[in-house]
Formats: sequence, C-alpha cells, structure tokens
Amino acid sequence: MQLVCETLTGQREDMKTNQAIERGIALEPQARARYCLNESDVTVTEVGFIPHPTIALFGASPDGLVNDNGLIEIKCPNTTTHLETLITRKPKHEYLLQMQGQMMCTGRNWCDFVSYDDRFPPNFAYYKIRIIKDDKLVNEIEQAVKTFIEKLKSEINNIHHYMEAP
Repeated sequence: MQLVCETLTGQREDMKTNQAIERGIALEPQARARYCLNESDVTVTEVGFIPHPTIALFGASPDGLVNDNGLIEIKCPNTTTHLETLITRKPKHEYLLQMQGQMMCTGRNWCDFVSYDDRFPPNFAYYKIRIIKDDKLVNEIEQAVKTFIEKLKSEINNIHHYMEAP
C-alpha cells in the first residue's frame, strides 16, 4: 500500500530508521575506504538511483560503480549477521537478490559485496566477495518485478475507479 500511496502522491514516505540503520549509514564511508585500500586499481564512483533501462518504476541504488563493469554493495550489519557472512562466505539471500537487481539495472557484470563490522578485531572486521551476474536469476527477478509492477498499476487503477464512482 505504501508504494501505491507514493505513486499517487509522487512523494516518498520517510523511511523509519533505527540505531542499526543509522550505524550502518555512518560506517559505510569507512567500509568503502577499506575496500579501496584492499583492492588494487579500483575507482569507486558513488551514484544515486539508477532507473532500469526498460522497466518503468524500477531501479537500483548501488553503493558505487567500480571501474567500467562492476559495482560495490556495502553492508554494515549487526554482529551476528556479519559473523554468519564470515562463516558461510556468502551474503544473505536477500542481499544476493538486491545485487542481481542492481546488475540488471546498471548493465554491470559483477558486484563486490562488502560486509563490515568495526566491532570485530581488524582481521575479522572486513569481508569481500565478488558476485557474478547470474542471467537465469536476473530473468527470474525481472519477471517477478514485472508481475509486481502490473499488480501495483492494477491497484492504482482500482483506486482511480473507486474515486470516480458516484
């Protein structure tokens, strides 16, 4: 319903934040700097929202464009999530979907996922793994997004019809 309201009004509702989100936002520049120190020959360009080239109402906000063909996605999660990432050596599934969607919107072929928690000792605080674009998963996401947007448009049309009814 929030997206229907945002579409009808043309304004985003303020996102609710909490201490964990604020902490993650504050640590992101530190994590980005660590990435640039650890990786040789990378240039990270911070960007805002990038609309999908063909799907209206869909886009992505990666944490940065890396060189000519990559992205960076930085998470500064709670300690348990960071430890799980260190142990499993892979990001949470929802993060994988987010990165595949970002690659879909930007046309980039890989995304460096960074998990950062400065509460850990330095050798455990930073973890990076490169995620390669998965065309099969991208197609699945694209179909799900199209279905979702059609449902959103249908809800908006229903509201218009309701408001026009006597």
